[in-house]
Amino acid sequence: MCSETVKVNLASDAEARPVAVLVQKASQFESKVYIQSGDKKINAKSIMGMMSLGLIQDAEVTVYAEGADAQQAVAELVAYLQNAQ
Repeated sequence: MCSETVKVNLASDAEARPVAVLVQKASQFESKVYIQSGDKKINAKSIMGMMSLGLIQDAEVTVYAEGADAQQAVAELVAYLQNAQ
């Protein structure tokens, strides 16, 4: 299992689009991918789950992945969260 903590950088006018793109990116990987914020740990491939997470500017989240392409999944999702537009 791989994990990395990152500070979220969302555009100030961001709505659902960055979350939808995040789910699309997570779904490209074979690994199980989760994002944790506080005490909530959500399947990053679930649009409803990710919408309920309520990602906001400067929030710290941890990206977890487990599987064959876990390192790549964590790296790409962390990079996206740092530069989500």
